[in-house]
Amino acid sequence: MHRDLESMRPALVRFAALQLRNDSLAEDVVQDTLIAVLEKPERFAGASSLRTYVTGILKHKIIDVLRTSRREVPIETDADQSDAEVIDALFKPDGHTVDMPRQWGDPDATLEQKDFFRVLEICLERLPAKTARIFMMREWLGLETEEICKELSISTSNAWVMLYRARVQLRECLDLNWFGKRA
Repeated sequence: MHRDLESMRPALVRFAALQLRNDSLAEDVVQDTLIAVLEKPERFAGASSLRTYVTGILKHKIIDVLRTSRREVPIETDADQSDAEVIDALFKPDGHTVDMPRQWGDPDATLEQKDFFRVLEICLERLPAKTARIFMMREWLGLETEEICKELSISTSNAWVMLYRARVQLRECLDLNWFGKRA
């Protein structure tokens, strides 16, 4: 397993760097991913290829970093400023912040989006297992058709037919269970 992970590392770093646009952050995320795999090798059940498994973990690590970076705003400092001076500059003498916090968005829209993804998940569960798996491999994990075909031992034409059927069935399910409730 160690050699396989070692050979995957350059591709994982390229993928992470493309997503994060920061080479050192990409290296850190890949390192965290590899550590997660090595610390608990028993979690890899062999239901998919090792590459698919590791890529899935990497995607979750990247998503975590992107979410964290949106919440954190780095404080820019001058070389001659102390930490206390930087923090003091963020507040007025009366204790209020100099800059107002940004808008948090529309909580109702966020809740509605979460509800949509719950309905989508239910629709995915209603698909035949292999159809749902190929759809998720293609649309969520972003795997190429060739990789999917190799992983599932199916032909390219079979993969495209299954993807078409998955999309049609998901559209029907969402029309009925999500969009239909608003009509």
